Amino acid sequence: MATGRCWHPLPRRRDMIRRLLPLLLAVLLPAAAATTDDSGPAQLKRFLAGISGLQARFEQQVANQDGTQALRSRGTFFLQRPDHFRWDYSDPERQQIVADGRQVWFYDPDLEQVSVQFQSKALRGTPAQLLAGRDPVENSFEISDAGHRDGLAWVQLVPRSSDSQFERIRLGFADDQLRRMEMTDKFGQRTRFRFFDIQANPRFSSTFFQFEPPEDVDLYNQ
Repeated sequence: MATGRCWHPLPRRRDMIRRLLPLLLAVLLPAAAATTDDSGPAQLKRFLAGISGLQARFEQQVANQDGTQALRSRGTFFLQRPDHFRWDYSDPERQQIVADGRQVWFYDPDLEQVSVQFQSKALRGTPAQLLAGRDPVENSFEISDAGHRDGLAWVQLVPRSSDSQFERIRLGFADDQLRRMEMTDKFGQRTRFRFFDIQANPRFSSTFFQFEPPEDVDLYNQ
């Protein structure tokens, strides 16, 4: 008797699951689809929404319009949103670029030169404005999907400002992390960055993005 009572409800339970399955799929599938948009624009949006800071090593390649390589360099990139970043070039020559929130400092130890420019002017229509800026990306760039290439999802950004030195910027993402950046300037020169050893939202000291010109260097205001 006990065995009979145990097995009788099972067919009814299976029927109930069959009736509920279409409803469950209708509810769950749209939500799943909404979270699997791996397009470049979607990953850019999630990337910017998810970071307040960034640290990464980089490799940079600069190529002329005819494709010949003009320069290759390496270093470390630091970002603290909004409006603070730092590029420390280590190879082949040491150089440093620091944005302190008001000005951008360009330091060349070998030439013993420092140039400084107001940040609002120096960064207009540049990738730095995109990554470190506080305004919505759409305000400064026209955004379009650039498809998939090299295992990455790409987004293209065209500066709205006619003063920008760049014609277009392309960013390559994987798993909502920035992996590549490609820039083409108005002279056809292309600059490519690869980012690796990425750390999201690291902690920086209060003075990390401050720059004090060394003594005995030439200082140029631009």
